Amino acid sequence: QVTVAESGGGLVQAGDSLRLSCAFSGRPFRNYAVAWFRQGLGKERDFVPSISRSGGDTHYADSVKGRFTMSRDNLQNTAYLQMNSLKPEETAVYYCAAAAYYTHSEVPTTYENWGQGTQVTVSS
Repeated sequence: QVTVAESGGGLVQAGDSLRLSCAFSGRPFRNYAVAWFRQGLGKERDFVPSISRSGGDTHYADSVKGRFTMSRDNLQNTAYLQMNSLKPEETAVYYCAAAAYYTHSEVPTTYENWGQGTQVTVSS
């Protein structure tokens, strides 16, 4: 059974940086594409970035290009999201998701494994 667990959220000021981690267990991590989504209060769950199974290819939402960097370590079974120059409107619960059959999908329903989320709050 796959388990996904996010960590690294917190309260930061606008312009600060934060690094989120996504720990994966239960199946070979290298067989799963991974993505981050975020959901603000009362809003839909939005795609942020995704990474291929090997880590050689990434795809970003336009709103975070140049500020966020996604990576993964298949030996440590962990994916990461480095977030720089954070904005107050990016306050949300950030979720890590893993997909066995899709790569770089922006559709939440294509990911069958989800973590519980980690809160990121950016104050102005």
